[in-house]
Amino acid sequence: MEDTRVPTPGKRKDPTCCGKWIGKEEELGAYVGKCCGSPDVDKKRHVELKMDQALLLIHNELPGTNLTVYWNYDCCYQCLLQVLVRASRGGKPGKPSVAAVAVGTQHVSILRLNDTVEDKELCRLEYKFGEFGNYSLLVKHTPDGASEAACDLVVNEKPVDSDLPVTVAFLVGLALVIAVSFLKFLWSLEDFNNWISKAINSRETDRLINSELGSPSRAGDPQPEAWRPSAAPLRLRCLDTFRGMALTIMVFVNYGGGRYWYFKHSSWNGLTVADLVFPWFVFIMGSSIFLSMTSTLQRGCSKFRLLGKIAWRSFLLLCIGIVVVNPNYCLGPLSWEEARIPGVLQRLGVTYFVVAVLELLFFKPVPESCASERSCFSLLDVVSSWPQWLVIMALEGIWLALTFFLPVPGCPTGYLGPGGIGDLGKYPNCTGGAAGYIDRLLLGDHHIYQHPSSAVLYHTDVAYDPEGILGTINSIVMAFLGVQAGKILLYYKDRTKDILVRFTAWCCLLGLISVALTKASENEGFIPVNKNLWSISYVTTLSAFAFFILLVLYPVVDVHGLWTGTPFFYPGMNSILVYVGHEAFENYFPFQWRLGDSQSHKEHLVQNLVATALWVLIAYILYKKKVFWKI
Repeated sequence: MEDTRVPTPGKRKDPTCCGKWIGKEEELGAYVGKCCGSPDVDKKRHVELKMDQALLLIHNELPGTNLTVYWNYDCCYQCLLQVLVRASRGGKPGKPSVAAVAVGTQHVSILRLNDTVEDKELCRLEYKFGEFGNYSLLVKHTPDGASEAACDLVVNEKPVDSDLPVTVAFLVGLALVIAVSFLKFLWSLEDFNNWISKAINSRETDRLINSELGSPSRAGDPQPEAWRPSAAPLRLRCLDTFRGMALTIMVFVNYGGGRYWYFKHSSWNGLTVADLVFPWFVFIMGSSIFLSMTSTLQRGCSKFRLLGKIAWRSFLLLCIGIVVVNPNYCLGPLSWEEARIPGVLQRLGVTYFVVAVLELLFFKPVPESCASERSCFSLLDVVSSWPQWLVIMALEGIWLALTFFLPVPGCPTGYLGPGGIGDLGKYPNCTGGAAGYIDRLLLGDHHIYQHPSSAVLYHTDVAYDPEGILGTINSIVMAFLGVQAGKILLYYKDRTKDILVRFTAWCCLLGLISVALTKASENEGFIPVNKNLWSISYVTTLSAFAFFILLVLYPVVDVHGLWTGTPFFYPGMNSILVYVGHEAFENYFPFQWRLGDSQSHKEHLVQNLVATALWVLIAYILYKKKVFWKI
């Protein structure tokens, strides 16, 4: 970006303008904003600043020293700093050179100023810029006249609170939940219920008496009984509620999540909200596999016929994922050359097939006496699945062997990094290590995801697919852990304490495994939590969360009936339809419309919340109409 020289304003005849500040520190920001302001800079700010950006003015007062400003986010692990802007040497006293540039505001920024000629570091600072803020970085000699440079960051204009819309939306949602809960509580009170019933009956009696078609004798009909909760259904609502929660969040983040970084996938290691939902969906799918299979076989369906249904369902998921939901579908009938083969539904199809066939091959009927015999307090739900566990362990051994021992050309063996500018730029084309190499080797560069999240922070250039081949192994492990949750619910039916104890044990065990694998850190562990790789620590961490959520939902929803699961229960009952529908109609009104300000988090958030709420409403209407799309 071109440098902009700022003359001393005529209003204030001060030779030290934009130079050494000798006044009160709290007045420094206002002084710089007035004294060093420029119509050109203001115009540049309004034209070039985008969402999650702030304006930074570099004031170089060092005569004879050209500056190179390097920048990056502190969360970019072992990243090379990138050139942000260059500022020419300072001029006469009071006339520094000024370079204007936009900086990111999503995370804490690292700034390093170097002497361009000598490539010597002059100063370094870390700061969290605010969205649409205006900042000045004053570079000058230290007050004692030494040759060292001093860097002072000044806020010229305060940033906006970009997280305020999320806070408001959360509070509004919380207020609605509290209001509905309070009304339901009042409705459950017998006195309040009787009062409402009497009021309604009284008005109805008056209406009938005064109506020409009314019959006064109807006023003597017995009053309706107070509402009482119906008997709990046989279907476990907590699973549908959990599935609906994951699906609702998935729809929201897929639609953009208000363009907030924490509603997008993590660039590499670590977790954001968007990284939680897909593995939870896989987990619940595993639970449903066992419960559905048990019910189907108990009704007399043969294993061979059930195997055919499993194969057909998996095939349909693969076809829908490739043909309907494929991001390159809009390219037309000749798009096969660039069609993405892996995907969310494709992974669900493969995972479903492997886990369902595995359970079918080694299926054992649930012991009839398990609900009454005290001996069932043992590990029956685990021990009965020992053949499946052997297969799962073998699959995990294959994942570990390929990940850490497969030679990858041009990359260190066992590499788990993002490539690009990560790891000090040593392995720019090694994104994902063995996982990325296998996909590119077997599927080709043009048939995998072209815009991975690693490109955001790590500036990677190679294609990488987060739903690739190697990661599917760990999604199978995730689904099998879901199968274990389903077995707990069925083996220990009507024994709430035993179910909760086992959920707690699994939650703690998987959590401890995650701590051991990651060393309780984001980047320093043996196997970091990573959604792009679907690392085993990612699976154990999200499975621990899943068991904890079931630990809460099961007693609240199914045992005590304190919550019906509304509104998440409805999309959970029609999950495939909602997922495919939200992908297919993403760019159509009323799920998307032209925004007044495309750089506004608030407008994006409102649009994405409305679109998500519409799909929940559609799922509710379909539930009431008893319309369910099952494959």
